Amino acid sequence: MPWNVKDTMSLREEFICLASGRTLPFSELCRRFNISRQTGYKWVERHRTQGGEGLADQSRRPHHSPMRSSDQTVALVLELRRQHGWGGRKIERRLRDLGHANVPAPATITEILRRHGLIHERDS
Repeated sequence: MPWNVKDTMSLREEFICLASGRTLPFSELCRRFNISRQTGYKWVERHRTQGGEGLADQSRRPHHSPMRSSDQTVALVLELRRQHGWGGRKIERRLRDLGHANVPAPATITEILRRHGLIHERDS
């Protein structure tokens, strides 16, 4: 006998169908699908505002990152690395000596270098 396998989207669509029919109390419906009432209301609201696409998993990535280093700062860091081959601590010190405002921490500079492929894992 085969397993009764259902994907997440079909379960969510079934939940919405039963929730819109209002044949069961909402709490009982959520218990049957093994979800919290908060999650059930979230799915109903998403379906109401976005339709079927609202039931798909959504990205948790933030819309903006206010503490992110500016493109200008990243360009300065990369340029100093290419010119001198320095690491995060020395680049941070040099940017401060040059009078730049909002200089990132040495660990942040090192992460910028890693992200752009200028530091390899085996080297650190």
